[in-house]
Amino acid sequence: MVEGAGDGAGGPGTGVAGVPRGPALFSLEDTFATELPELCERWEPRPVADPTLVVLNKTLASDLGGNPDELASPTGVAVLAGNAVPAGAEPVALGYAGHQFGGYSPRLGDGRALLLGEIVDPSGRRHDLHLKGSGRTPFARGGDGRAALGPMLREYLMGEAMAALGVPTSRMLAVVATGEEVQREVPLPGAVLTRVAASHIRVGTFQYAAAHPDPGVVRRLADYTIARHHPDAASAPNPYLALLEAIADAQADLVAQWMGIGFIHGVLNTDNVSVAGETIDYGPCAFMDTYDPATVFSSIDQGGRYAYGNQPAITQWNLARLAEALLGLLDANTDTAVELATGVLHRFTDRYDAAWRTVLTAKVGLDVTTAPTEVVHDLVDEVPALLRANRVDWTRFFASLSAAADGDDEGVRNCFGDPDAPGLWLERWSRALATSDAAPGSIGSALAGRNPVYVPRNHLVEDALAAATAGDLAPFRELLDVLARPFTRQPGRERYELGAPDDFGPYQTFCGT
Repeated sequence: MVEGAGDGAGGPGTGVAGVPRGPALFSLEDTFATELPELCERWEPRPVADPTLVVLNKTLASDLGGNPDELASPTGVAVLAGNAVPAGAEPVALGYAGHQFGGYSPRLGDGRALLLGEIVDPSGRRHDLHLKGSGRTPFARGGDGRAALGPMLREYLMGEAMAALGVPTSRMLAVVATGEEVQREVPLPGAVLTRVAASHIRVGTFQYAAAHPDPGVVRRLADYTIARHHPDAASAPNPYLALLEAIADAQADLVAQWMGIGFIHGVLNTDNVSVAGETIDYGPCAFMDTYDPATVFSSIDQGGRYAYGNQPAITQWNLARLAEALLGLLDANTDTAVELATGVLHRFTDRYDAAWRTVLTAKVGLDVTTAPTEVVHDLVDEVPALLRANRVDWTRFFASLSAAADGDDEGVRNCFGDPDAPGLWLERWSRALATSDAAPGSIGSALAGRNPVYVPRNHLVEDALAAATAGDLAPFRELLDVLARPFTRQPGRERYELGAPDDFGPYQTFCGT
């Protein structure tokens, strides 16, 4: 089976004609399919045996202008399962290429997923409505086109946790059980996920377009992306250079936020990088407990290509592949185009470094406007080395700083095997905080709003998914509820603050294909 392939894991198949039309649910448009037919294939989902709603994001449904009760009805669930197509929708499987672990695959695409259409929400923002696990498509390659319940619930959980943490992300509308089994290492209950994203245009989409015999396809894709995601680029002297810069800046900011919460994407191939600057494709992702930049969880990342500490550099590498696809638009002279693209890639490093410093400075509550810049930078730069040397839990350390800012540093010291280890840093940090003219208690409050108490701890995620696969959704629902308020300490839920027990691991994650 092919793993690490975004939504493209599937096998040879035939279309299913005559899937019945269901309720509209949302007013759907299809601008991408209409304007860029070369980058997709009209296709329909394959019906499932016995669709049952497992989880529905009622708040998201309402925000999108939908009716949660209608979505939860039998006719709504039929649409969410792929047993019916929304009235007015023309589903398509999206085509894209991609570098997977450094190796180029010219034709990936949605092997087990379909874009139902685009929702324009009440505020005027456009979102893709996308089914995952809806059967084989023309882009399928080696699997069954289906998805197992556990991985779909993982994607739902991770996406909603990231949204609550304030990180740009695709969102999850629903998971529907299919009443069928899928064969992985063992038979597992099947499911279909309904995903919502700003779009599903990826770096790999540009690679796919650039390989098309018609050179106008990549230009039309770039124009479409500018209009939909980065409209300011349209008025720039070189709109396509401005587009590359905007995508690079968005990725720099996004990865800095990942690093701030200890998130590891796990399979950061070019087909899993959204040009909208959102986190997408939650396959073998995980959160780091003990700080170590070499942390890897994905079972297929044998060389650590996508380790926590490698994410900024690999993102730059992925952006270089985007730049290659855009070269013909940047300038008619190849040498000039290469020079322009190289400048953007160098600029990415500076943008990321600045974004990362901003994230980390905020996480420790310092301000260069009230403390000497060199003092702030020294304190910030020392944190990763201090935590690594003492094998400290990343999330717990920062969550403990709010109390320390108010004079109680016991929680910080308890993060260390030797409570005296952070003593010198804490003394210097306290002196730097004292230079602020902020009101008493305000720094601690600000820190509490920046540093989460709860993230999706790997052992808790696995427990919840194992229980759900066995038919018990209670642990999943409770974990989802905890993660909906990540910055608020919740009495009685102390175990959700803790890292994995010593007997958990070595931990590995899988793509689920």
